[in-house]
Amino acid sequence: MEITIHSIHFDASQQLEAFIQKKVSRLSKFSEGVSSADVTLKVIKPETNANKDAAIKLLSRGHDFFAQEVADTFEEAIDKCVDKLERQVLKCKEKQYAKK
Repeated sequence: MEITIHSIHFDASQQLEAFIQKKVSRLSKFSEGVSSADVTLKVIKPETNANKDAAIKLLSRGHDFFAQEVADTFEEAIDKCVDKLERQVLKCKEKQYAKK
């Protein structure tokens, strides 16, 4: 799976990028049709608690999935997004098997 990371108005650290690669690549085991993921990171101004915004768009055969979260850290926001996408992919998969 190809993972593209966009950090808006800041440079993401290597550690953050490695964390994102690890977490998002986990989604490919739930559906073999997942081809790529676009991850967008941005800091919401003004500086307050919960000002880290993460959005993940998962591109799959026939379906696209999207999740967006705001949290205190990018790691926490990515974790929440991955959990949401996991549920979306599994729900879609269940619907496909129910039709057969």
